[in-house]
Amino acid sequence: MVLGWSFGRGQLEGWGVPSADGVTQAPSGQFLETLDIQVAKSNLSLLLSGLGVVPSTECSVGEVLDLGYVMAGDTVTATVQIKNTSSLTLPFSVQLESLSPTWDRDRQKIPSFLTSSLQRTEIVGTQNYNGFSVFSVSPTEGKIEAGMSQEFVVTFSPDHESLYYSDRLKVLLFGKQTAHEIQLKGAARDHLMFVQGGVPLDVPVESLAVTSPQEAPDRGPQGAVRSLLLVLEFVEGSAEPARAEITVGAIQSPQLATKKAVEFSLAGGAELQRAGFQLHGPDGALQRGQRRRIGVSWLPPAELQTSDPPLVSALLTVRGDITESYRVLLMARVVSAAAPTG
Repeated sequence: MVLGWSFGRGQLEGWGVPSADGVTQAPSGQFLETLDIQVAKSNLSLLLSGLGVVPSTECSVGEVLDLGYVMAGDTVTATVQIKNTSSLTLPFSVQLESLSPTWDRDRQKIPSFLTSSLQRTEIVGTQNYNGFSVFSVSPTEGKIEAGMSQEFVVTFSPDHESLYYSDRLKVLLFGKQTAHEIQLKGAARDHLMFVQGGVPLDVPVESLAVTSPQEAPDRGPQGAVRSLLLVLEFVEGSAEPARAEITVGAIQSPQLATKKAVEFSLAGGAELQRAGFQLHGPDGALQRGQRRRIGVSWLPPAELQTSDPPLVSALLTVRGDITESYRVLLMARVVSAAAPTG
């Protein structure tokens, strides 16, 4: 008795064209092939079919998840939801870039602070001093049934002050296919107030040295003077002024027993008005958990020389558990209506 079988590689009439391995794929994504079974002088042909399904998911957040400002030592969480919109069960796993086995090797490059800000591509920012990950996610693996959703809890636990905590979260399907990449960001302060906006004039790379606030004996606790830049671009021929803003906030934290308000004021003097700048809401007070915006607008004065755009400074003072000062540089310029730089 002779027993054998063979696979037919021919194209079935009415179906698509054979793929590289000879399997015929239908326009609908269905795959077809014939199996010939031979016993002695008899021949039995079987038609094998299968349906190829592309896994698809939807994520509740975009490319960036910003967990905002917290007090150093506090912990906050955020929820990310992934929905399985395909018709099959999807095994998943999640990875943090800071825990990648190749991260240490990838760091053996020219330090990012030696390159221009436009060339910086670092994904992993400041990390905790204590050796524990500043970001964590749960669960790290599992399965999402067809049509169902899975919630992931992202935890942010900074142990010292920094504005540059960051990491990247990857959601993988079947252990290798990247479904989503989410940039994680957060900031931590040692004090209850923060200032956000503009272009920071420091570098987003920290020394490992631990620093402490300076003490001014005649004024009480005094933070170091920081600088930030606001760029205002007026579109040539427009009737609307150029606008920019910064945000002053007070952090809500269980560490703070006092409910002392945060007070702020932005002072510029006559020089700002002569240069065409106007301040909107330059002073006020905040309770914990609140934010306030300070607006700046600019209309070019008649005597403006476009070859010499104005650059003036204002002093922002923020009073909370300490007093902090910010040197706010205001730079304005006129841009063409055809190509605003945004």
